[in-house]
Amino acid sequence: MVFYLFLAGAIVFEVFGSTMLKLSHGFTRFVPVLGVVAGYIAAFYMLSKALQVLPLGLSYATWSGVGTILTVIIGVYLFKEKINRQGLLGIAILTIGIVLLNLAK
Repeated sequence: MVFYLFLAGAIVFEVFGSTMLKLSHGFTRFVPVLGVVAGYIAAFYMLSKALQVLPLGLSYATWSGVGTILTVIIGVYLFKEKINRQGLLGIAILTIGIVLLNLAK
């Protein structure tokens, strides 16, 4: 169970790092750049801890898929990015795929 917490933490830190990447404006703002570095270091460390027990395919698919979905949500709400029907369908398909992968383990 604790390894799923590491996976969840890896997802949160990856989304944080990606958000800071947007806020860094091409690595021209120092504080967000520190957030990028710290976020990705923490994300990869926590993912490596989760991989000590969880299968690679399941972990990576969950990490990247949930991270993608959360990053889209942050883009829409924080940065006022637009999402259309195809984008929503893509999120739905990702969600279904992640759930099926986790059920099949």
